[in-house]
Amino acid sequence: MNRIIGTAITAAALLGLTACDIDQTEEGELPDVDVDGGNAPEFDVEGPSVETGTTTVEVPTVDVDGPDDAEGEPVTGNE
Repeated sequence: MNRIIGTAITAAALLGLTACDIDQTEEGELPDVDVDGGNAPEFDVEGPSVETGTTTVEVPTVDVDGPDDAEGEPVTGNE
């Protein structure tokens, strides 16, 4: 029920947006601004120390039986 109400509200909003006709009647422009002086802030930042290295990880081997190595009858799905 909530999904139907949400869909109806969304559809009504989209219909309202597509029914608008907007025409620009005047060009816009940025104002003239004079900037004198000023000072950018200064920061003293010291990052954390990071140590890097290597680690050896043993990866187990996996033995996979292929279709020719499998035992029994093959499954065809028509049983």
